Amino acid sequence: MRQLSKTETFLLLLGGLLMVVGTAAYLFLQQWAAYVFALGSVFFAAMQMRQRYEGSNLTIKRLRHIMLLSDVLFMVAALLMIASRGNFFGLNWFVYVQYVHNNWIVVLLVAAILQLYTSHRIANELEKDLGSRQKNAK
Repeated sequence: MRQLSKTETFLLLLGGLLMVVGTAAYLFLQQWAAYVFALGSVFFAAMQMRQRYEGSNLTIKRLRHIMLLSDVLFMVAALLMIASRGNFFGLNWFVYVQYVHNNWIVVLLVAAILQLYTSHRIANELEKDLGSRQKNAK
């Protein structure tokens, strides 16, 4: 995996922190919370997209694609969080409540589970890949 620079690592951590702060503030009905979460999700997703895998392990490539899907889901959750503040899509009230209102929580949960799974599995696969390379070098 390509290592991030110090600035990129800072932006990744800042994005994660902003997502947590935005989610917590949204629960306390703060008007600005959805925008903080959206900014954090953009930082977080952008830095993860910059962290590329140049190897040939198909498992890691598949896991990276799942991780990128979770990044997109974080941004969809941000959009739904902003949309939950009011029906600015102009939808019928019943359609709005059924498909938009507070459904950001489900999308955020799915994205977080995918993120946890892929980060754990990628770390294990990279360790196995490194171990097999060292074993073949001897």
